[in-house]
Amino acid sequence: MDALDRQIIAALRANGRATYADLGRQVGLSASAVHERVGKLEATGVIVGYHAVVDPSAVGLGVTALIGIHPTDTADDNDLADSLAELIEVESCYRVAGDESFIVKVRVATVDDLERSLGRLRRIPGVARTRTTVVLSTRFEGRPNTSE
Repeated sequence: MDALDRQIIAALRANGRATYADLGRQVGLSASAVHERVGKLEATGVIVGYHAVVDPSAVGLGVTALIGIHPTDTADDNDLADSLAELIEVESCYRVAGDESFIVKVRVATVDDLERSLGRLRRIPGVARTRTTVVLSTRFEGRPNTSE
């Protein structure tokens, strides 16, 4: 992967619907050269997919929380992560260093829904306790890393 690949990746992260011609203009290559490079980036697993970015509030998910999970001494991290993945409201799950072993990002419609989600999460085998931080506002999220 070279500097041109990184520029193409940054452009796609900013606009995943850009045409090969648009990308070519941005990086100084022909559309066919960009098409070839994007194909190689996909084939090697650098680019793993394309998706729509949706405003959570617009689809009724106005409450976001970050939940730190303290496992029991006997918990298996893989089993715990698999169980967390089964909760539809868990958008992201991170294995972290520190007091918690995992931090999950949860999106729900209401605080009452958050309370129910916490109840389900706490009943997962291997969860000893949780620490929840409710997000008041989001300043930015999911921004593309455009560093080269």
